[in-house]
Parts: sequence; C-alpha cells; structure tokens
Amino acid sequence: MPAGTDLVLPPADRVCVFLVDGLGWHALRDHPHLAPFLTSLLPSSRAGTGTPLTTGFPSTTAASLASVGTGLPPGLHGLAGYKVLAPDSGALMNQLRWEPWVEPRSWQPHPTVFARAHAAGVRTAHVSGPRFERTPLTQVALTGGLWTGREDPEARMDAAAARLAEADRALVYTYYADLDGNGHRYGVDSQQWREQLRRVDSLARRLAEQLPPRSALYVTGDHGMVDVPFTEEARFDFDEDWELGAGVAHLGGEGRARHVYAVPGAAVDVHAVWREVLADTAYVATREEAVSLGWFGPPAMVEARVLPRIGDVVVAMTGDAAVVATRTEPNESALVGMHGSVTPAEQLVPLLEVRT
Repeated sequence: MPAGTDLVLPPADRVCVFLVDGLGWHALRDHPHLAPFLTSLLPSSRAGTGTPLTTGFPSTTAASLASVGTGLPPGLHGLAGYKVLAPDSGALMNQLRWEPWVEPRSWQPHPTVFARAHAAGVRTAHVSGPRFERTPLTQVALTGGLWTGREDPEARMDAAAARLAEADRALVYTYYADLDGNGHRYGVDSQQWREQLRRVDSLARRLAEQLPPRSALYVTGDHGMVDVPFTEEARFDFDEDWELGAGVAHLGGEGRARHVYAVPGAAVDVHAVWREVLADTAYVATREEAVSLGWFGPPAMVEARVLPRIGDVVVAMTGDAAVVATRTEPNESALVGMHGSVTPAEQLVPLLEVRT
C-alpha cells in the first residue's frame, strides 16, 4: 500500500490480490444481498475481518493502480491524475490511454512490488485481460514475473489459483474491470451495475474455493464511485462558463478531481475565481496547498519531477457535483458515475481477506 500508511498484513506463503475496478466500500456495504460471499468477509459478519482502506487522492484508476503496484503515493510514482500536464511537451497526457506517448520508465522510474518480489525469489504472476499485457500503465505499475492473459473472467480466476499453487512462495495479481465500466455508463445501483456486483461476488467465491494451502486472498478496489445528476447545479460546464475558463491554459484531471493549469501569471486569479464559482461544492487548493496538505502523499515525498504535473489549482469536488467539459470532453461529460475526489464513497475501498 502507499508509503505513509500503517497497514500491516500477517505473513502468508502464497498471496493473491484480486483487484476489482470501481469496488467501493460504501457501495459493497450497502448491497449485501447482491454480494453474499464478499459480505461474509466484512467485519459485520461473525467471521469477517475486512476493513476499509483509503485509496488516497486522486481516487482514480491510473493513480491507484500505480500505488498498489509500487507501494508509493502519487507524489512519488508520479501518476497524479487521470489527465495531467506532461512538462516536456506542454500537452495534457491521459495516463490510462498513455496519450500522447511518453517513455514509460522516465515517467515512472520506481520498481514495482512485483519486480522486487520476483528478484527476492518469490514466484510472481499477473493474470488479466490479454489487452493489458503491453500497455504502458502495466509496464510502470504492475510489471514483474509471469504474464497470463485470459479474456474470460472465470478462466482468469482459475488461472490465478493455478499460478498460486505453482510455487511455495508466490504473489499473484488478477483484475476485473466491468463493474467500473457499468458504473460509469449507467450509474452506481443501476440494474447493470447490480448485475456486475453479483458477478464480482461469484468470481471472488470461485477464486477463494480454489486457493491452495497456506494462501491469503485479498479482494480490494482502486476507488469507489458517485452518481452525478444531469442538472446545472451538479454539472459545472467548463466549456460554457467564461469565468471558469478565464486564464486557464489546460483543464486536466476529470470531472470530480481537476488539475487546472493557468496561463503564466494567472494562477492567483484562477484560484480565486474557481473558489468563488464552486463555493461550497468543492475544495479548491493551490498546488502548494494541495502538496502541503498531503493530498498526493507525505509532502516530503513529493518528488520535484512530479510537481509540474500537478495543476496550478487542484479541485476536489464534494457532494455529487462535477466540473464537466461538454465540447472538449464529450464522452467523459456524458458519464453517469464518476470518481476521483475525496468523499468516502470514492476514496474508501474494501480489503477483504480469505486464508487457507
């Protein structure tokens, strides 16, 4: 987990991490009938020892996967948001799609947990969808050990259990994305999202039932999610609000967690205007304030190479509001479910444990 936490897990010879994209603590806790197996691992259950963890800020996939994969906060690994400024090019970089392309190892130079474990003699394996094998995000966050590509999620669980049994000391990571995708498109608690939570529960049970002896399975997420109403009060449109656009060179981040890059000399004014316009719907901080408050990890651990990637102004939405950009970000602006900010529904994810 990210440096600076006090999380200590008991040892196990074989460890499997099942990361479910978009699995929030609050959403899981509020739907026990949809996920009876995972619910049995919650602390409210007689045998459950699960606990909520915070993903940190921003609560978004690129940043969280890099934190899981390196054990470092965003201020160190450098994946500080969904879209951030690439200082060398002066362009916004989408860190999920890795567009425009930047050399991965120069962007995130720290070794992954999996690479360190592999070097220490632990059999490490990554079991995920084949399309993720060669992505730059995988290279910088999750690389190390053997890769096993399985398109079918049930086959993915079977392969993860098989990899875990191949050595006396093993670390296996596996991943499922569709809960997040359906939450984005249809909203948390939509019928489509509910069906996905049922499937996640079935997959986790399938994996747990195949664990070899002396194993620990951890089921967790990279962030939660909130639904953003399609109202003017909840959706501030950057492309239509001249006040929000004044003095802004680039709008980074995503709807719930924005990096705002000002034109030279305009940062103070941009900060003041965004605070006024968003008022009680967001925390609006300067870069210096966000770093000193520990938003990207302990302030002393934020590397100098990462600072220019952070917005001159950093915005964390509260409640269920978002800053959208309907013309320049039409796809993202059409999403129902969003994440990235500091609310418990977004930041808290489960850490559920099964041991054999």
